[in-house]
Amino acid sequence: MIYKVLNLYAGIGGNRKLWDDVKVTAVEWVPEIAQIYRDFFPNDEVIETDAHQFLLENFQDYDFIWSSPPCPTHSRARYWAAKGGKQSNVKPIYPSMNLYQEIIFLENYFDGLYCIENVVGYYEPLIKPQKIGRHYFWANFFINKIKTKYYNVNRDIQMDYLETIGLDISKYSGIDKKTIRRNCVNPLIGKSVLDSARSITQQNLLTVGGNL
Repeated sequence: MIYKVLNLYAGIGGNRKLWDDVKVTAVEWVPEIAQIYRDFFPNDEVIETDAHQFLLENFQDYDFIWSSPPCPTHSRARYWAAKGGKQSNVKPIYPSMNLYQEIIFLENYFDGLYCIENVVGYYEPLIKPQKIGRHYFWANFFINKIKTKYYNVNRDIQMDYLETIGLDISKYSGIDKKTIRRNCVNPLIGKSVLDSARSITQQNLLTVGGNL
């Protein structure tokens, strides 16, 4: 079965790298990053638009949805910086509720399988997630755990991180490579999530077949 997958806030496609037998629509707002994604995955459809709105208008067209909403307003690193007092230039901000809007929306309206990924935040999650390494995952299926040495890698100093996982961006200019490294989901985690979803779907198909 070839999955129709919606990959929201796609970045350069770390989560997508090890997916196979998929037809992917990727949504990425930043044109320069969207172009890098196209270079890595020329067979995917890449749309440059607001992922949050695209989800609302197109969710019913896909079998599986992955969403990685922006994480800075939820991250512990930004929180600690904002708590730095007068010595810090980082100001406190409201956490974006787009994250929880998408969780609630997909849980109640989407008939397929979904996974919403974000960082482990500075506050107790409003909706309980699954936790793998430095990530929270909100999904309507159980995600199989996987061991990878890059779970907790310090990507600000691990300069060859993207090269190591096969997503070398050294030739590109005019982009914030530090942020791209920090935001890139390890491909092994992306594969584990999709494999877990497919396993659930296959079990369901076998159950249906057995009842016929």
